[in-house]
Amino acid sequence: MKAVISQLYTKPAYAKAINLVKLVSITGVAQVAVQAVGFVSGILVIRLLPTHEYALYTLANTMLGTMTVLADGGIAIGVMAQGGKVWQDRQQLGEVLVTGFDLRKKFAIGSLALAVPVLIYLLHFHKADWLMSVLIVLALIPAFWASLSGTLLEIAPKLHQQVAPLQKIQVGVALGRLALLAASIFAFPFTFIAILSAGIPQLWANRQIRKISAAYADDTPKPNPLIRKEILGMVKRLLPVDIYYCVSGQLTIWLISIYGSTAGVAQAGALGRLPVALTAFTVLFGSVVLPRFSRTPAVRKTVLRQYINIQIGLLMLAVCIVLAVTVFSTEILKVLGPQYEGLQSELIIMMVGSSISFVAASSFFLCTCRGWVINPIISISVSIIAIIIGVSIIDVSSLKGIFWLNIFTSIVQVCMHIVYGIHRIVKLKNDAN
Repeated sequence: MKAVISQLYTKPAYAKAINLVKLVSITGVAQVAVQAVGFVSGILVIRLLPTHEYALYTLANTMLGTMTVLADGGIAIGVMAQGGKVWQDRQQLGEVLVTGFDLRKKFAIGSLALAVPVLIYLLHFHKADWLMSVLIVLALIPAFWASLSGTLLEIAPKLHQQVAPLQKIQVGVALGRLALLAASIFAFPFTFIAILSAGIPQLWANRQIRKISAAYADDTPKPNPLIRKEILGMVKRLLPVDIYYCVSGQLTIWLISIYGSTAGVAQAGALGRLPVALTAFTVLFGSVVLPRFSRTPAVRKTVLRQYINIQIGLLMLAVCIVLAVTVFSTEILKVLGPQYEGLQSELIIMMVGSSISFVAASSFFLCTCRGWVINPIISISVSIIAIIIGVSIIDVSSLKGIFWLNIFTSIVQVCMHIVYGIHRIVKLKNDAN
């Protein structure tokens, strides 16, 4: 038996499969830990911050997300796409990263210049005084900067599939955030304290990730104008899409606010927390699958085989998630509270839409990680037309109807990204010569 196992380990396909299983297992276990610790941190913030402070905290975090999207604008995806071409060359990979950091710095300054005045205005609108507004903005900057740097620093280790060290650091960040919150928020229940507790551990994490990245990417080269041009080409196509999704991402709440009731808003908010569980799969996909697909040689047959296998895997995962939610729908709703116990059908329909959205987003990133980006005029137009058609044929006055609208628009997104991905693969050469 030992001899048979020993022979299997010598076969490349078997060794590759074992390595993939290890990566998936490590990432999966780590993400369960991260999500669990993050859940406890979230409960601390909700329960210990006064209502007014929690409103400011929600507002600041929402603006942080918008600032991060605007400051990235597709740079990280562009760096991944360019890095996938030279991932085995430390000098060239370093050149790609340095160029990305140079662009990121300029975009970050622009994002801050646009977002800070808006945030201060919104904070004042919600009765925050000048001192509190300034403290919240100052607390936000470390979290903002650390988040931007971290996404770029992780690219080299991800391309070399050094997933385990990255996951250990993520668990450390989650634990550090919880420890800082527990040590500070009891005595100082203020928004800026909660934000700092989230940002400081990420600064520590970036120092650790930088050490790992240095083994695979040289940080001494100067920014390369040709690489900058390639990355900016992706930014021009991705930034309009990012801005559009920043706005459209709140569509469910907007529609139920206009056509529904206050109870409907609460139900949408409560059920909307459940798809956060998909974050673990998103991280797993971004850490294991995307880097491997990005560095695959540009050979039509090879890329198409991987692409189809990945799509089949995504479909099977989506089906399993929906089946699990269907089986345990009663238990899940009990966790949310007695006021939500009658929403079994809404829960299942919502998770169907969220799972299809996950497949759509994954298909989108499969394309962008290889530098394939749909013209934003086409993608945004298709999305808007899908929403208009959906609203015209679906009754969106109920929570169930809005979730059906999400299913309809998500199916359109899946079809668009899969068709575009196959179109780009067909254009590849049929062999390595």
